[in-house]
Parts: sequence; C-alpha cells; structure tokens
Amino acid sequence: MIIATDSCPCGSGSTFGECCLQIHDSHAKAATAEMLMRARYSAFAVGNIDFLYNTFHPTTRRFQNKHTIQQWAVENKWMQLNILKTTFSTVEFEAHYLDAAMEVQIHHEKSTFKQQGNLWYYADGR
Repeated sequence: MIIATDSCPCGSGSTFGECCLQIHDSHAKAATAEMLMRARYSAFAVGNIDFLYNTFHPTTRRFQNKHTIQQWAVENKWMQLNILKTTFSTVEFEAHYLDAAMEVQIHHEKSTFKQQGNLWYYADGR
C-alpha cells in the first residue's frame, strides 16, 4: 500500500501526498496532459478505480467498465513510468509492470487527451 509520504508512483521525485494524491483527491487539477497521465498511472498503482473511470473523456466514459479497469489495475504490480514524448495533448509513455505470472511487461502507448473547460481527460491510446 502506498501512503502520502512514499515516493509518488509516477516518478516525479515528489512524495505521493505532494504529487498525484493532490489530483486524486481533487485538491489540485492536472494542469497538463502529462500531469493527468502521471496521475492516472499512479491511480493504477494505488487502485483508485473511481479516478481512472472519472478521467475518461465524457464521450468515451460510457464504454468503460469499472470492473475491467479494476482487474487490470490490481492483477499487475506497477513498477515504473517512463514518459517518452509529450505534446500539448499527447503523451507517449512506457509503463513497466509485473503481470499476474510475475513476468516483467512493458505497456507502450501514445495517449491522447482532451481538455474540456479547465479539466483534462483521457480520450484514447494506441
């Protein structure tokens, strides 16, 4: 279990309480697509399924299943996030994790984010 004084899973170098937990608890907003990407990765690491679900863009959220999101989050041990490239609305990253068989896996994705008002949302990934 990750607590506020632990290093943030997103790899920012700050504590979880100073970093992504602020966004998870709505005390701060993700100011950039990258900040939301980091917060979503941390949400996978700590099992914050509601945050993951709620940060899907409203036009795609209805196609998501909380149970499936939870399965993916908890069956893997999230080890490291590497941000490879960012633009205003995209983040290319590698998420390193141990799968259910305890084998190292790397999820490589280029995520697209959309801003609605002053909030960022995850739109899709390839």
